[in-house]
Amino acid sequence: MTLLRRTVLALAAATALTPTTLLAQVADTAPIKIGEINHFKRLAAFADPYRKGIELAVSEINAGGGVLGRPLEFIFRDDQGDPAEAVRIAEELMTRDGAVMLTGTILSNVGLAISSFAAEKHYVYLASEPLADTLVWGSGNPYTFRLRTSTWVQAAMLAEQAASTDAIRYATIAPNYAYGTEAVEAFKANLKRLKPDVEFVAEQWPPLFNIDAGAEAQALERAKPDAIYNVTFGTDLAKLVREGTDRGLFDGRDVYGLLTGEPEYFEPLGDEAPEGWFVTGYPWYDFAEDTPGGAFVAAYEEKFGETPKNGSNVGYLTALSVAAAIERAGSTETEAIRAAFEDLEIPDTPIGPLHYRALDNQSTLGAFVGTTALNDAGEGVMVDWSYKEPAPYMPSDDEIRAMRPAE
Repeated sequence: MTLLRRTVLALAAATALTPTTLLAQVADTAPIKIGEINHFKRLAAFADPYRKGIELAVSEINAGGGVLGRPLEFIFRDDQGDPAEAVRIAEELMTRDGAVMLTGTILSNVGLAISSFAAEKHYVYLASEPLADTLVWGSGNPYTFRLRTSTWVQAAMLAEQAASTDAIRYATIAPNYAYGTEAVEAFKANLKRLKPDVEFVAEQWPPLFNIDAGAEAQALERAKPDAIYNVTFGTDLAKLVREGTDRGLFDGRDVYGLLTGEPEYFEPLGDEAPEGWFVTGYPWYDFAEDTPGGAFVAAYEEKFGETPKNGSNVGYLTALSVAAAIERAGSTETEAIRAAFEDLEIPDTPIGPLHYRALDNQSTLGAFVGTTALNDAGEGVMVDWSYKEPAPYMPSDDEIRAMRPAE
């Protein structure tokens, strides 16, 4: 007999209420639990601020009365970046710990494993960060929703800028896993559509977080490209920047970087940060105080005594999305939550209104694009940036329907 059941029976014996009635009353005030699975140790640079973003949102939500009159609670579990471990944890969270849905993961291969499991078990899964579009397109299913901006969309934004230049010969470098391969395919397809005469003269595929940056820089240089498209991030990015700069790889060449401008990957470069790259990122330092983005930055700094990262923003939006879906569902039942996520509207977030498209369960989160530079303190920042909505860069609705499996 569980501790809750024993407590309810004892209370029932002391009151006129039946155990069933007391259980119902306890359930009405018990926390709504969300199972959050992530690589908190392996990818701490992103996962730690991501967790803090969730914690900030949950504190605000609960201070405002919670969800359906109940407090919201995230249960954080670490999968070490292992897909099999993530699936094992997902089952525990749902069957043992009382979670009503799942969120999280950064690496796309882990997200795909949880997504497949969620579809099999009929668990709702909000893929907060995984960037591989297979999650919502080629392997999409009714139970998986994705928050982060589509990789296709971000690559198309960079390709749009690349097409406006005179560069013809391109080289690419990306980690050799689902996200990296999809990011390169998306950039190539969009750039060739905009500028059919471009050539891709080299493709480098270093293993994730195990890059031989010197060898990769040499290989890229040998191809003599006019421009480079870079998808490395984290420690791989730092090594590539250092080796490439020392060898003059970036001199006189346009460089385009997915994720490069995100503070968790860019700030650690310090005064070694490259200048003049066109990138996606998160320029929190430029958000005006009287805007939703600026208010989020101020609240985050006050609570944690540090500046936010892009992970902070993603975590915050994750918790807002979960709360909005459950509130709309009016229930913690799986099918009600799943249905509530379809065409879910969240009018007020730090980046403006957010919508989850029923077409493919993809959110309408856009991306910040701009050029890298060093500020007066010698820190890497994005300048001349803008926030772009995703709709103009998406495949057509018919193309997306053709990609998604029949339900």
